[in-house]
Amino acid sequence: MQLNVTVDWTWWVILVFIVDLVVRITAIIVVPRNRRPTAAMAWLLAIYFIPFVGVFLFLLIGNPRLPRKRRRRQEQINDYIRETSESLDFGTLRPNAPAWFTSLVTLNRNLGAMPLAGDNAASLISDYQQSLDAMADEIRQATHYVHVEFYILQSDESTDNFFRALEEVAARGVVVRVLMDHWANRGKPYYKQTMRRLDAMGAQWRLMLPVQPLKGKYQRPDLRNHRKLLVVDGRVAFTGSQNVTDSTYNLPKNIRRGLHWVDLMARVEGPVVASVNAVFLSDWYSETNEVLTDEIDLFDVKAGPGDLDCQIVPSGPGFEFQNNLKLFAALLYAAEREIIIVSPYFVPDESLLLAITTACQRGVRVELFVSEEGDQALVYHAQRSYYEALLRAGVKIWMYQKPYILHSKSMTIDDEAAIIGSSNMDMRSFGLNLEISMLVRGEEFVREMRVVEQNYRELSRELTLEEWSQQPLRSTVLDNLARLTSALQ
Repeated sequence: MQLNVTVDWTWWVILVFIVDLVVRITAIIVVPRNRRPTAAMAWLLAIYFIPFVGVFLFLLIGNPRLPRKRRRRQEQINDYIRETSESLDFGTLRPNAPAWFTSLVTLNRNLGAMPLAGDNAASLISDYQQSLDAMADEIRQATHYVHVEFYILQSDESTDNFFRALEEVAARGVVVRVLMDHWANRGKPYYKQTMRRLDAMGAQWRLMLPVQPLKGKYQRPDLRNHRKLLVVDGRVAFTGSQNVTDSTYNLPKNIRRGLHWVDLMARVEGPVVASVNAVFLSDWYSETNEVLTDEIDLFDVKAGPGDLDCQIVPSGPGFEFQNNLKLFAALLYAAEREIIIVSPYFVPDESLLLAITTACQRGVRVELFVSEEGDQALVYHAQRSYYEALLRAGVKIWMYQKPYILHSKSMTIDDEAAIIGSSNMDMRSFGLNLEISMLVRGEEFVREMRVVEQNYRELSRELTLEEWSQQPLRSTVLDNLARLTSALQ
């Protein structure tokens, strides 16, 4: 006996149409709320053109905020630091600060930055291995504690001296606390070896922003704690762009291509060390719920051997506003003669692009250092999509020649101020990464930065508008597509 089954597809078509319509209407209501127009438009395009994939991605990574519990912890520690430091003396500030600088410090403070601190010394270390060894030397001088916080932390041949220093001080009773980003380290070379070495030395260590749903630890999986800092006894600190790993990151693809990372770290002494330590303590509290301020007198500060004014600006999804973006934009508008930007991943939003092009139109000399070689395809192509607008505005673009990845992150303004830290000038660093930036006022520090910039210039080639106009069509298409995806936040 043969059965004839007739399927009426009409109702299925109607159902699919209704579901699709509901998704589109809901997206218009939900997606743009509290989101930048470019990001909202990118998400809406994704949902409209690839509805099932777009909705899945939006549910997975559409919320750029930390979980509510973590935000409360961040607010608590921010309030504590603000209230405790409100009336404290953080050294003698340099005289005759320009009005724009004072206003900028106030902006940073209102958005969650540490107080401006005077009487600081800061020196730059641009050699990769020398930086690792300098940190190891300071660790060996520790008598009370060592605080280590790096986006990537690997025990390998290049970092062995760093880890041996930790082992030596831990063996004599110094408290070693370590934070490293979970997603950036998991599955990478030496990950398990690094954890075993930390356990063996007796270090107290935690993963930052762990994505471990089975353990009840979950947030948007592409949120990262991208900070790099080291504090020894509250006496000396390091911060900048460098991770604790080999300059190849030990990745086979990098080794095959001969890629090596070029970074810049700052060694600081003086009251600003307490501010760097405060960032570590806030992240430690976020991951462990452990308050260390009873054990560590955070604001028992002493003058350093210099007279630089420094302010630490933490930023990221734990803060209500994009602190680093506003800091960069304000500095760009304040510049009168010269702006030099070093950023490996340069994907500006509209406000930053407007500030840079406006600076050129005001007669300010603007130079941008980027890498000729890219290690992340989407970011690399998204960055390239801005080159024509920058070149036409008058920005001088320097391409640091391959096979090196210029990973330093800095900006200098005239002869007055500079920034160094972990923050790129891209939408990820503005909205998704926890970052740390140090604002420095002092012509001697800017001069030191200028020496580093000149070294980069000598190892780079200038990109001209004529050369760029000859890019093949396929490159332009890739660049523009990557530019659209960069807004998905």
